[in-house]
Amino acid sequence: MEYKDYYKALGVEKTASDKEIKKAYRNLAKKYHPDLNPGDEAAQEKFKEIGEAYEVLSDPEKRKTYDTFGTSGNFSGGMNFDPSQYGYSYSTGGSGEFSDFFEMFFGGKGAGSQSQSAGGFDFSHIFGGGGKSRRSPRRQTYNTDLSVSIFDAYKGIDRNVTLDINGEPVDVLVKVPAGITSGKKVKVRGEKIGIEGDILFKIQILDGINTRLDGLDIVKTEDIYPWQALLGDKVLVQTPAGKVRITVPEGTRGGTKLRVPNKGYKDLRGKTGNLVVQFNIINPTDLTDEQKKIYEELKNSYNQNK
Repeated sequence: MEYKDYYKALGVEKTASDKEIKKAYRNLAKKYHPDLNPGDEAAQEKFKEIGEAYEVLSDPEKRKTYDTFGTSGNFSGGMNFDPSQYGYSYSTGGSGEFSDFFEMFFGGKGAGSQSQSAGGFDFSHIFGGGGKSRRSPRRQTYNTDLSVSIFDAYKGIDRNVTLDINGEPVDVLVKVPAGITSGKKVKVRGEKIGIEGDILFKIQILDGINTRLDGLDIVKTEDIYPWQALLGDKVLVQTPAGKVRITVPEGTRGGTKLRVPNKGYKDLRGKTGNLVVQFNIINPTDLTDEQKKIYEELKNSYNQNK
């Protein structure tokens, strides 16, 4: 079996600190990630190699086990050795996630409950007598919030954010899918950005100035002029899906709501709400003297008929 030099794989010294190991892994993971090297089998193999190295060197117990074995056998990277000489046997074709070298020590392929020693070192004490497999630690998760507008959430958006993770700034590209709703989470795999674990972004959809969500209904406040409310009119209403032409009913009062079916928010499953237009009557601010005179005549005429 070939001895794996995990320190060489990450390009660090055997005396490297946890921080140095993490930094080296992060940089290499960014460089060799499969998403950035599509179809490059060499890069994918390298990515797998550094992942295995980090799995061992980032875990104090695994690192101690690995260092002790390497020292007692005076191994160097690429050296072939016979596991049976150290009380170990192994079979190929394991999970495929890690090499046979890793599986021999950490995948439950130990020598059994009998104590096996080499150079005065008791391997059954370090690797666990009885050959019991070790359960992988729970994957690290980082949780944070991400706010987006209704328009961005409706269409989907790529958002670049910078997070402070373990005291270091990390740039993250978050792909917010079209139709996401508040409370849903977007996961970014840490391997893509060179960190261990995943980042979960909890989405919050912000209300606009005149637009808000009520479930899947888009509630839009639309300003209209007094004559439009009195006589009726057709207006264009801007929505996340585009402009919608609606009819203002004759005699509309302020606060009146008009429901337009299937013109609301569309979620991840394709379910669509309604557009609810609430009319707000406003007065014009740029009337000419002649137009103001018409208002005066209307006012006088109305008062005479009361």
